[in-house]
Amino acid sequence: QVQLVESGGGLVQAGGSLRLSCAASGRTFSAYAMGWFRQAPGKEREFVAVITWTGGSTVYADSVKGRFTISRDNAKKTGYLQMNSLKPEDTAVYSCAAGSYSTRPYNYYAWGQGTQVTVSS
Repeated sequence: QVQLVESGGGLVQAGGSLRLSCAASGRTFSAYAMGWFRQAPGKEREFVAVITWTGGSTVYADSVKGRFTISRDNAKKTGYLQMNSLKPEDTAVYSCAAGSYSTRPYNYYAWGQGTQVTVSS
């Protein structure tokens, strides 16, 4: 079993940057793909990015491509989401998840509690 805890969220002005971290506990973190999702008030959960367990392949949502970078350090059992050129529409609760290499939330079996990202205009 993997437990996940996100950190690094906060308030930032448009055009700014944040780096989210996802700390995992449990022995099997490196066996799973890691994804990031976000959910804004009144909206459905949205896929952001996913990375394979090796870190060799990634997929990004079109809305964040070229601005966000997903990475992981299996030795530290930590995943990251570097977010640059942030826009007000990026405002949401961001959650990391462990599971299959997928853009679909139902393919993930472990979720963090989420961290709030607010981008002011």
